[in-house]
Amino acid sequence: DYELCEEWEHLYPVPREDLINLHREHLLYLLDMGDMEKALQLLQRIEDPGVCLAISEQSLDQHPNLAASHFLADYLTAHFYTSLTTARRNEIQALHIGSKVLLTLPEVSRVNYFHLSSKPLLILEQLLMNMKVDWVAVAVQTLHQLLAGQEIGITVEDIDSLLSKYAEKALNFPFTLKEKRS
Repeated sequence: DYELCEEWEHLYPVPREDLINLHREHLLYLLDMGDMEKALQLLQRIEDPGVCLAISEQSLDQHPNLAASHFLADYLTAHFYTSLTTARRNEIQALHIGSKVLLTLPEVSRVNYFHLSSKPLLILEQLLMNMKVDWVAVAVQTLHQLLAGQEIGITVEDIDSLLSKYAEKALNFPFTLKEKRS
């Protein structure tokens, strides 16, 4: 049906908003099916960069699944970095990094942290609070690699500070001294 609509679009004038809606729904369908290759081909077929940007942003704002969110954040960062406002750029980069961290977690556990996908530090903190030390190690390694040269409001120092805070709490043993009675 989407392909038929695309052919129709080439034959008859279609209002810009309808065109954006059509391609957005088609893109979300392809991403939901896990067909990233066809999704990329669809975005490459769109000639107007403004339409392509609108479709990508609106699709991302629909909060698709984790792999789709990562794909869209990656695509927007790679192709429209300079077209985005600084705040939106930081938001998309944070989502890109957060989704990449979530993708390092075991698949069955990702759903528990998906709501934090745009907040990588909160993902790390939640993992620390849930005592998922092995996962934290992988997440920290991934964050260190991804943050190299990035300006998204999160630094390696923020990660180190968070780890230090929880390490200190882990070593804090509340106890009371008992007096020996003779």
